[in-house]
Amino acid sequence: MKKPTLFIVFLTVFIDVVGFSIIFPLFPAMLDYYLEKDGVDSLIGSLVAWLEKFAGDDENAVATLFGGILGSLYGVLQFVFAPIWGAYSDKHGRRPTLVFTVSGIVFANFIWMFAGSFALLIFGRMLAGIMAGNISTASAVAADITSDKNRASGMIIIGVALGLGFILGPAIGGFAHKWQMIDPENAVGGFNLHPFSGPAAIALMISALNWVLVVFKLSESLPPEKRGKDTTKRGFNPFAQLKRIDLPGVARTNLIYFAYWTAFSSVEFTVTFYAMEKHGFVPIDIAWMFVFIGVTLILFQGGVARQFIKRMGERRTALTGVFFTLPGFIIIGNADGTSGLYGGLFLMAAGSGMAMPSLNSLVSRYTPADRQGLSLGVFRSLGSLSRAIGPIIGGVLYWKFGSTVPYWVGAGFLVVPFFMALGLPPVPENGEPEAAGSEQ
Repeated sequence: MKKPTLFIVFLTVFIDVVGFSIIFPLFPAMLDYYLEKDGVDSLIGSLVAWLEKFAGDDENAVATLFGGILGSLYGVLQFVFAPIWGAYSDKHGRRPTLVFTVSGIVFANFIWMFAGSFALLIFGRMLAGIMAGNISTASAVAADITSDKNRASGMIIIGVALGLGFILGPAIGGFAHKWQMIDPENAVGGFNLHPFSGPAAIALMISALNWVLVVFKLSESLPPEKRGKDTTKRGFNPFAQLKRIDLPGVARTNLIYFAYWTAFSSVEFTVTFYAMEKHGFVPIDIAWMFVFIGVTLILFQGGVARQFIKRMGERRTALTGVFFTLPGFIIIGNADGTSGLYGGLFLMAAGSGMAMPSLNSLVSRYTPADRQGLSLGVFRSLGSLSRAIGPIIGGVLYWKFGSTVPYWVGAGFLVVPFFMALGLPPVPENGEPEAAGSEQ
């Protein structure tokens, strides 16, 4: 077999994130469809009744919180299993771990395609979230096949996949929803096609392509002699796993990533509702807005961040990214017109494009080869947790306290990762962190 390629890594990470975000534009329609099919006395009926007590009579608030919970289910399970799959790959190899988990994602998308009931939808989402924890193993492959000096380049590929997955996932879901594989009036419950089978079929085809590439093109990137010999018990608590790593800079980088991504996810989840409510955006305007965010992310992750890291190192590039993001949030929340909104979105996307690949590279460079899977597993796991709680926090702030509040709170919260980043230890060429006060 050929050497593992970053394209397979890119596709694996992209599919993991698309699996999280593809259903975002489908939430309101899903809520109406499954509530009608399953009835008010079902699981979804009980969930909606509880949300109505919390949100009142605002149907948009109910749909938003419903989406936040459904999205969080995927994110929480990915959070739990990312370090598990990462640590497993450290001991047993990257390829068998990816073959198994990618197979699971294909099966999960197949279930979603025929999820005529809410229970089947939940089962499919749970299985997909568990298997999507392989994002840690994919990241470890990128670390295995890049040198310490070029580690940032491999992590930038991961960052681009993350960014594109978040941006293109909702677009794929929205456009594919127009592909009706069955007349909604003829749809029935149980294991059958439904009005959302189109997006599921697209996700199934992409994941099947990834399976073919992993099975037939991906060779093992971690030889047996480099695999971890750590036989201590592996639990399901990523924070406990973080203590196991016990390497300078790793814990701090992980917590910076968690804090930053929580704030970013909170703002990103509410910006669609904010643009529609305050600026009168219609769906086509929302689509172009996300295209703009995606192009900016690619520009900064694939070009600007790479040059910044070469010239001033990961630590300072990460600080620059957080510094750009903070005013971006404030400008978005106080924009009086479209130009101001786009200006804030540019700073937000540019900041993320610099911060994310820098933090990716740092946590990998702080970690020896035999613990890359575990370390990157915890890193991805905390990112999944932030993506799970960020939308809920943003949704609650938006509907309970006002449309501008999530942006002010998000900006204020970014102060935490900024000052934490000031204390990161530099990483010399040999990969061993020095004292925090020295220069890179």
